[in-house]
Amino acid sequence: MTAASARRLEALAANCSRFLSGDGPRSVPGLLDQIPDDTAPDVYGHGGVVEKLEVEIARLLGKEAALFIPTGTMAQQATLRVHCDRRSCHTVAMHRFCHLRQHEEGALTRLHGLSDALAGVPWEPMAPLDAVSLASIKEPVGALLVELPQRDLGGHLPTWNELVAIVEWARERGAAVHLDGARLWEAAPYYATGAKKDLAAISALFDTVYVSFYKGLGAIAGCCVAGTREVIDELEVWRVRHGARPYMMWPYAASALSVVRERPRDMFAYYRRAQAIAREIRALDGPDVLPERVRSPMMHLRIRATRDEMDARVAEVAESTSVWTFTRPFVSEGHRLQRYEFQVGRATMELSLDEAVAIIARLNGQRPRRPRR
Repeated sequence: MTAASARRLEALAANCSRFLSGDGPRSVPGLLDQIPDDTAPDVYGHGGVVEKLEVEIARLLGKEAALFIPTGTMAQQATLRVHCDRRSCHTVAMHRFCHLRQHEEGALTRLHGLSDALAGVPWEPMAPLDAVSLASIKEPVGALLVELPQRDLGGHLPTWNELVAIVEWARERGAAVHLDGARLWEAAPYYATGAKKDLAAISALFDTVYVSFYKGLGAIAGCCVAGTREVIDELEVWRVRHGARPYMMWPYAASALSVVRERPRDMFAYYRRAQAIAREIRALDGPDVLPERVRSPMMHLRIRATRDEMDARVAEVAESTSVWTFTRPFVSEGHRLQRYEFQVGRATMELSLDEAVAIIARLNGQRPRRPRR
């Protein structure tokens, strides 16, 4: 994409009033509204709304304690370091396309000296983590990292029985099991409806659970890790070592507490809409919907077109409908194969099902269809 093309798309996005994916743009007034006037500040992460948030997250996840940390990158590195140090084994088993490996610049190795033992099929990028793929790991591991849902696999979730088998693989080897639940809120409807399991039941499978507050929930920033008091106490030391304990963190924690109390219930409607959109798209002549079974309010759309063709279609939709779709592909799988991340959120729900599907059809190079009567 040329600089001129990028500027044109940015200008079109700024002029759009509706959005296909997620919550749409976040405004400063909207974010500040998440902070109640009676918020009690913390001091270096102690007391005030930070402590209140930690207590609430520990309760929701059924754990002894929780710790607020400004970023998930710090939180998960430090958590895995604690687990591996405790077991004197500094290898972490993970899916080869998990978030820590794909999007964090090798921090786990460069900062903590931890090595990865990879599961998943190299030539099948959408192959999920399961007990069969884990069986290819023969070396001892100090921890197993499980991502629910897995972003790079289009929001894939294993079935409950598959998840239990994955955890049992680690338990049999004496490894800790850590949940990358950055989008655990989005995973909740699938396990609630299919296996009758709530957040605490999911979390009970794991030694530690990381949850993010800004991704699906829309807070300003920040996360929590929940686990036993002993592990969380060790993690608090690493929070200091990472420089992740500023003088006050109350704006982030207050925003997080507000959305945790409000937004998780929305995920059930998002989940149902995502399934409906996926069914309708599959009735079209493309694009591909990944994963094969949509189990969270997220999916990937794979469209056969060049990047220039897609940019032109995005621009045309924006100009004719004032709906912004996608700024860029999640990944280009080839010159004529683009994959886009599509997350159902508040902005998506402002569009009718027919309208959302018609927009995706246009991105796929198809004519708009008539709305159903």
